[in-house]
Amino acid sequence: MFEIVDHDIDPQALTASLGHPSCGGFVSFEGWVRNHNEGREVAGLYYEAYEALAVKEGNRIIAEAMERFAIRLAGCQHRTGELGIGGIAVWVGVSSDHRDAAFQACRYIIDEIKGRLPIWKKEMYVNGETEWVDCRECAKHAHAHRTDESI
Repeated sequence: MFEIVDHDIDPQALTASLGHPSCGGFVSFEGWVRNHNEGREVAGLYYEAYEALAVKEGNRIIAEAMERFAIRLAGCQHRTGELGIGGIAVWVGVSSDHRDAAFQACRYIIDEIKGRLPIWKKEMYVNGETEWVDCRECAKHAHAHRTDESI
């Protein structure tokens, strides 16, 4: 199940919802708001979505993962609204009989979510500026971004 939410994501509750007695593997991904991006100091993020289409396509992505990989359960939540540094913007979880399928499916889901959903991100910078940003190619690993950890 894919959901758009306007409140804090609760990873423990989401993890519990994907439990199954036949599963020996569980993998989750949390996308956190960091304090920098491409050389700029970030104060927070704001997400906006075309919710009806995002939910429909998000559920399609989960269904595709269920068909492509030997997994039992999968779910994803994506935040909208304003998030501070350290907030969880997106959560993906996958349960399977074996770990490899869970890893592969989790990676597939987050990459497809980032590349296909009508969800827009505005970065709010420490200097007071804001900017809508888009990096759909990041999900495809088509280019590298600056990785200067001293920022």
